[in-house]
Amino acid sequence: MFIQFFQDLKAAGLPVSLREYLTLMEALDADLAERRVEDFYYLARATLVKDEANLDKFDQVFSHRFKGLDLMSDAPVTDLPEEWLKKLTEKHLTEEEKALIESMGGFEKLMETLKKRLEEQTDRHQGGNKWIGTAGTSPYGAYGYNPEGVRIGQNESRHRRAVKVWDKREFKDLDSSVELGTRNIKVALKRLRRFARQGAAEELDLDTTIQATAHKGLLDIKMRPERRNAVKVLLFFDVGGSMDDHIKVCEELFSAARTEFKVMEYFYFHNCLYEFVWQNNARRHTQRIPTMDILHKYPSDYKVIFVGDASMGPYEITYPGGSVEHWNEEPGAAWMSRITDLYNKAVWLNPVPERHWRYTHSIAIMRDLMKDRMYPLTLEGLEGAMKELAR
Repeated sequence: MFIQFFQDLKAAGLPVSLREYLTLMEALDADLAERRVEDFYYLARATLVKDEANLDKFDQVFSHRFKGLDLMSDAPVTDLPEEWLKKLTEKHLTEEEKALIESMGGFEKLMETLKKRLEEQTDRHQGGNKWIGTAGTSPYGAYGYNPEGVRIGQNESRHRRAVKVWDKREFKDLDSSVELGTRNIKVALKRLRRFARQGAAEELDLDTTIQATAHKGLLDIKMRPERRNAVKVLLFFDVGGSMDDHIKVCEELFSAARTEFKVMEYFYFHNCLYEFVWQNNARRHTQRIPTMDILHKYPSDYKVIFVGDASMGPYEITYPGGSVEHWNEEPGAAWMSRITDLYNKAVWLNPVPERHWRYTHSIAIMRDLMKDRMYPLTLEGLEGAMKELAR
């Protein structure tokens, strides 16, 4: 059974190794799961899954392989005296609730009835006291009330009355192909780190303190600067037009980047980079920053990240005067080349799904200007971009 589970994980694309499988077997021999399926689930996940992006795949394989096993965490390990259970019931349930439980026939009858109703019911139901639905008093469904119910399709407990929970997989949104959320972005951005100790000595250097104290025979406290992420980043966001469809993910990326990078400067542009950018969209026509000033101010050790859909008329990139907002003396391609020539570490993040790129000529042009360093704005794409910048 365990060998088949291991093979299923590999077939699903999870990078599990024989060494990890043997470690799991050693843990089971030591009875770390205590013969409980739920404990075995967490033990296997901790042993075999190395990347959060694979948690959803692991859950699917585990559910398929061990389907039908009881995963209830509240199942008693030992038999309890009957009088204890009676006192517990008297303490927490009203007379009406006790009567309802008796009328259902207890937990076994509850699950048997649920199976029958799943076979009989074909339509969505709201309210009422029998069918599986929402906002009712039926023991099956969500956002209702029943003293002994089965919660289906509700993401959290409300009355703390359900005796079994059937919900969506916990890590569904961590698949590497899904669009990003702020938390997932932070996880991916952590790959672009280069720590250094700079600034004032504010942190205790324990090793040096011990060594100095041993040499002097007296306590000699040594301090050191805190380790900080020394990576410096320039972020350029395309705004307006077709990028209005991607405001949410750009906001999440911006929020995560400000948290992860201590040295970060950001600028806005529209469609393609030209001779000026801005930092305040409300004053974009009056408070402009010459792009040449950015090239002179920020040295070549900065990492550059462009965020945009690169979807525009090809002439906006390749011809003088191609901009839809002003007359540009030089084509956008000239400015993009200046950026990539000065900053060796530069990438473009595109919120348009990668499968659609080939249908837009301007994306192909921009991708070529970026020397193929264009990545989709997904978790997998962002991780690839961070690896490219970290080389």
